[in-house]
Amino acid sequence: MKKWMALVNRDAGRAPIDIDVVVAALAAAGVEADVETPASREETVHMIDRGAGEGRTHYAVVGGDGTVNLAANALLAHSGLDPVLGVLPAGTGCDLLRTFGISQDLGEAARHLATEDIYPIDVVTLEGSWGTRYFVNVAQVGVGAAAAEAAPRLRRGLGQLRYPLAFLARLPRFPVTTVRVVSEKRTYESKALAVIIANAQFFAGGWNVAPRATLVDGLADIQIINTRKTRAPALVPKIIKGTHLADRAVRRFSAAEFDITTEVAWPLEADGDYIGNTPVSGRVVSAALRLKI
Repeated sequence: MKKWMALVNRDAGRAPIDIDVVVAALAAAGVEADVETPASREETVHMIDRGAGEGRTHYAVVGGDGTVNLAANALLAHSGLDPVLGVLPAGTGCDLLRTFGISQDLGEAARHLATEDIYPIDVVTLEGSWGTRYFVNVAQVGVGAAAAEAAPRLRRGLGQLRYPLAFLARLPRFPVTTVRVVSEKRTYESKALAVIIANAQFFAGGWNVAPRATLVDGLADIQIINTRKTRAPALVPKIIKGTHLADRAVRRFSAAEFDITTEVAWPLEADGDYIGNTPVSGRVVSAALRLKI
């Protein structure tokens, strides 16, 4: 069995992660790992770069979707590495794992690292004036991205409440504008409040935002939300349950490539991290990452 490099994001969730708990969970699962506690995003990338230089292929992250995103971007920067990524959810959990039905319990997730099951998954590359960025789970432009940008500034103790509270705070003044989405098969243009680009099914702590998305079809699930601001809060419970696709405010299609432009610059977030503003171009990279499940 390969030895893992386990990278712990101690700032994930409401309280710092107890390293002893992580070490104990890995030991109980029979997983051999070097447990690292990088002090910053930059140090996390440095450790992955060092591991890649040593020829290591198996990496596990302890944290949420943002931590997965950071590791995936660092790993995919090394061509020919063919990395395996394991995820140990901590803090408020990891929405990517929900698509696979993997428990949010750290100990149970650790036991998955000891199995032989590896799942090649797609990732999506985004490009804009801010550079190039991969995402694994869900990205957004519009009011949802504005909420993701604001949520980290709220009290950490609020946990999963930070995103919905930030959404309600940003919604009243957020600019509705004309959005143009061009894919290899169609062009859609209308006034809108948000565009969701999903590779997996869940975000925001269990919201079933893309119930038809799959990480193995070479396609991104794109949803354009065109509704009045006053009606947007009523759409949220449907998004949480995954029943919103039947709502007249939602236009959905799939695409391997896409370009999104807006009359007014909109924020963009990927896997919960604000990364820049529109315009943005995207492309699905099939089976780019091997996920340990």
